[in-house]
Amino acid sequence: MLDFIYYPVSWILWFWHRIFGFVFGLGDFDKGASNGFAWALAVVFLVFTLRLVLYKPFVKQVRTTRQMQELQPQIKELQRKYKNDRQKMAVEMQKLQKEHGFNPLMGCLPVLAQVPVFIGLYHVLRSFNRTGSGIGQLHMTPEQNAMTPNYVFSAHDVQSFLSARIFGAPISAAITSPKATLDAYADYGGIPHVWNMVVVAVPLMIIAGLATHFNARASVARQSAEAAANPQAALMNKLALWVFPLGVVVGGPFLPIAILLYWVSNNIWTYGQQHLVFGRIDKEEQQKKEEAIERKAQNAPKPGAKPTAKKKSGAAETSAADADKSAAATNGTAASTTSDSTSSSSSAKAGSASGKSGSSGKSPGPGNRKRSGNRGRANQKRRR
Repeated sequence: MLDFIYYPVSWILWFWHRIFGFVFGLGDFDKGASNGFAWALAVVFLVFTLRLVLYKPFVKQVRTTRQMQELQPQIKELQRKYKNDRQKMAVEMQKLQKEHGFNPLMGCLPVLAQVPVFIGLYHVLRSFNRTGSGIGQLHMTPEQNAMTPNYVFSAHDVQSFLSARIFGAPISAAITSPKATLDAYADYGGIPHVWNMVVVAVPLMIIAGLATHFNARASVARQSAEAAANPQAALMNKLALWVFPLGVVVGGPFLPIAILLYWVSNNIWTYGQQHLVFGRIDKEEQQKKEEAIERKAQNAPKPGAKPTAKKKSGAAETSAADADKSAAATNGTAASTTSDSTSSSSSAKAGSASGKSGSSGKSPGPGNRKRSGNRGRANQKRRR
């Protein structure tokens, strides 16, 4: 049913087992194939390979978490504003997420992607020993189990896995493994003792629990004060800090040693990756702040220098000066026109006067003046 998960996990584990089998066998794979550390490192590098594939989604998750913290005030404001209209609030939330390119699914994608990997690895490792009577077991005899391939692993690889030991403990066995399961190792290194598995599994359980706690602490320390004050976030922080690490320690006895190796290596990778990614993002944000401050400093006027006028104000002053010049030119034209009209009118008056004097043919001197009409009438009376 989940073969699309089991086969890729098997292929990656098979590849790394070949690599470390050659290393521990000093070039002879058959000699190093049954080495417990070759199988253990194959599990560890299986985890590293899968986490490397999920590196970019993890970076996206970190950026999404940061963005979610920055948008928290706006989200709270929308929740307060539309607390009585959930449909409207959902629409506004989607609009806010679209404007800022925010996708909440990216915040949990890496975690969701690791779940099928964990299930696939657990199933593949458990399928190296199918003699148990639990759920999902095939109730095989030790002989049948040793001669049955396990996905991409051949029967010879299955026998090699059963023979592999780390300080006397098979990596596919758990502390609570039933006796029937442990009997399958009789012909391949002997039946392991429970105390051998305790010596190997308990330190791995403690390391896995501590690593889970410190990873959660690093994540909580980077949360903003507003995000940490959220009741749901506070509850999840407590679960991540204390309940999940305790669950690893309590559930450790029921997990195969290979799964504990997976848990430890996964947490170690997470711890280092968090510091690397968060450090890089912090540097990017600090660089952006420094660039913004530098731009402001470049645009600001130097000490003692007069602020320069902007282009728009300069253009306005130019247009105003042009307007004054045109107005002055207009006034000058009007003044000249008025003076011309005045002089022409006075010339016309002088011309009319000279015309009148010229019509009598005499100059208007004192000898050419006419006598008064009254004097002429008196002389006429005397003559009569």
